[in-house]
Amino acid sequence: MNQNSFIKKILFSIFCYLVVITATVDMTKNISLGSEKPEITTKTENVVKELNMLEGKEEVTEEKKEVANPVTEVKNEEKIAKVEEKNTEVTTENKGVESVTEEKIENKKVSNKYKYANKSIRVFADTKITPKAEDNLKISTRVEILEKKTVDIIKNKTVKKADGKNEVQKIVIKDNWEKIAYTKNGKKKTGWIKENQLAGTMQETLPKTWKNLDFSPVEKKEYPNNKRIHVKGIYVTSSSASLNKKMDELIALTKRTKINAFVIDVKEDDGTLLFKMEAGEKYNPLANRRAPIKDIEKFMKRLKENNIYTIARIVSFKDPTYAKANPDKAIISKATGKPFTNSDGVIWVSPHDRYLWEYNVAVAKEAAKAGFDEIQFDYVRFPASNGGKLDKELNYRNTKNESKPETIQKYLAYARKELEPLGVYIAADVYGQVGSLPDDMALGQHWESVSNVVDYICPMIYPSHYGRGVYGLPVPDAYPYKTVYHCTQDSINRNANIDTPAMIRPWIQAFTAKWVKGHINYGPKEIELQVQALRDLGIEDYILWSPTNKYRIK
Repeated sequence: MNQNSFIKKILFSIFCYLVVITATVDMTKNISLGSEKPEITTKTENVVKELNMLEGKEEVTEEKKEVANPVTEVKNEEKIAKVEEKNTEVTTENKGVESVTEEKIENKKVSNKYKYANKSIRVFADTKITPKAEDNLKISTRVEILEKKTVDIIKNKTVKKADGKNEVQKIVIKDNWEKIAYTKNGKKKTGWIKENQLAGTMQETLPKTWKNLDFSPVEKKEYPNNKRIHVKGIYVTSSSASLNKKMDELIALTKRTKINAFVIDVKEDDGTLLFKMEAGEKYNPLANRRAPIKDIEKFMKRLKENNIYTIARIVSFKDPTYAKANPDKAIISKATGKPFTNSDGVIWVSPHDRYLWEYNVAVAKEAAKAGFDEIQFDYVRFPASNGGKLDKELNYRNTKNESKPETIQKYLAYARKELEPLGVYIAADVYGQVGSLPDDMALGQHWESVSNVVDYICPMIYPSHYGRGVYGLPVPDAYPYKTVYHCTQDSINRNANIDTPAMIRPWIQAFTAKWVKGHINYGPKEIELQVQALRDLGIEDYILWSPTNKYRIK
């Protein structure tokens, strides 16, 4: 074979090889462009676009869409699966709630990290039950599971043999444990608990009728033109507010003490208003009948000039004036049809009344526009009903079949939504023991459901309001430091159960409770002891309550 023939054969072989390779590439190309591929590509593009919109990202560019490597396609398909799974949980009928939808998607991811004690739980140092547990967790306490372990426990069991004799046999019992992390008393702790004592959500640990409570995170804003401060406040009645001499005295108090805020009655316990309002004319003209402040602009200017942070106290559902004007809104006895009252004879309006919601928030809006920095809702609860025992006898006009805590939470959430554009903070007053008890005291005040939707939660922790033996104290009124310390610590622990709790700003006692057997006189020393208890727990804010507006402080 000469050289030319050899070269020709080599070239021919190369040509044949190239033909085969080309045919293979064409076949592969035709398969990749079959009917399924465009469908997948379109679906990927649409779902990835939707995912980016949900995450607040810009639309995918054409340049990015043209990338076609197998790894990217697999990732895109995984993304599709995740988005499709999320889309089965999210309703998008109302485009106006897209931002809320996004928040709920993220909340589901966050909430899966935690579990909640479904009863009172004993916590141990290791996977062994000892007579004395290291700690105890209250129902609804939020924990994180760190580890799971199965321990073999060997026990002796007496078994009767066929010949009638007894034989001791060793048996192995599987004991399942979970190591958890949790926050208590301001510290991060770990420990072991027996399995099957945790629930997946807080709702599962609460009464079934409370299933609609919402614990998803709520953004707590700081308004640029209304900076948050550490409030050291006093309560000011509308009568005191209307007296120049009294206001001079209270303003002077701010100059020589740490007091920097006034909580002023804007809508009082009897339903009357601080100054004449359009809200009063529209919803309840009787509320404007007194209106002691005739020039609200001048009044607010004076407070601002003295650097006083102003909080508008709005009594929500204890409103006899409104009840008189709207008897069909009052809580009534089913047996008699007459308005229900406690021993004080005051008629309460049902917190389920949406018209009263509108009225209270309308009052709050006018207060905000007048210059108040914050709105504080008081009596944001149902009336005392003997621990709920009277509920079956009362008509609360509950047309929406809501639980008490659900109604209170929805009211506060509604107020927040309406007042947010005005740049004011919202607060809610609750009973002091709400932070120590797992229920709502039959008042609708459940700690976490209130704390989650307001900026400030204000427990009324007056030592005189606690019965004998509470917190192990014979007369809590005589132990201002210990009483305030214990109930505040419980409240702090409750805040650890949710992602976006309110700041705790307690009401403390600045009066002497002469009606309490074993009481002590409250002066500068007793007030400072309460303040010190808060300070020792890391809380700088407080409000002093004195119904007479006399404050003996240094």
